[in-house]
Amino acid sequence: MTDYADLIQKIAIYALPVLFAITVHEAAHAYAAKRYGDNTAFMLGRMTLNPLKHIDPIGTVLLPMLSLALGGFLFGWAKPVPVNFSALRNPKRDMRYVALAGPLANLLMAIVWALMYKLALYTDGYFTDPLMLMASGGVAINVTLMVLNLIPIPPLDGGRILVSLLPPRQAYTVSRIEPYGMWILIALLFTGALSVIMRPFQALLYSFLNLFI
Repeated sequence: MTDYADLIQKIAIYALPVLFAITVHEAAHAYAAKRYGDNTAFMLGRMTLNPLKHIDPIGTVLLPMLSLALGGFLFGWAKPVPVNFSALRNPKRDMRYVALAGPLANLLMAIVWALMYKLALYTDGYFTDPLMLMASGGVAINVTLMVLNLIPIPPLDGGRILVSLLPPRQAYTVSRIEPYGMWILIALLFTGALSVIMRPFQALLYSFLNLFI
């Protein structure tokens, strides 16, 4: 019964930050794509803050709930925003800006949640502890999503940024990894290597966010 109550509490704390994190991340990709010439996501209604447009039943709901229940690494994904890179005004250059928009949105949200945590420290009431827990969860989720997405493996944002920066021949070689990228990521997750890779960058981000608390 206690474990069940703990799971319900975790879901209550993390549900809102997760929805905000994935929604703003994907909407930022859509906005950047439109800004640089591709209207695909806009025409499909994906340039929106409506979370229902971005939720993937497995990646956004099932996997994060299993992660919380098992007490492991919070893992999941949203429905990727469709981008027609050839429609961008300068495809190779603008690809990196579209890819970078999502992680930057997560950084902005992490700062907002850090400020919310600071606000909670100065409140004294019934909502103080829940707000602190939710703000702390919001920081953790957005830090994790930012660092995870910046890993230079296609189709992650970091992989697309890497492809945009490399010379054509090397960029083509890296882009061919994309069909296997998710399997590589899952393998890193289950071997524990993913946490080892991410931990130093997460620590660096937490140090930066401490400036806002």
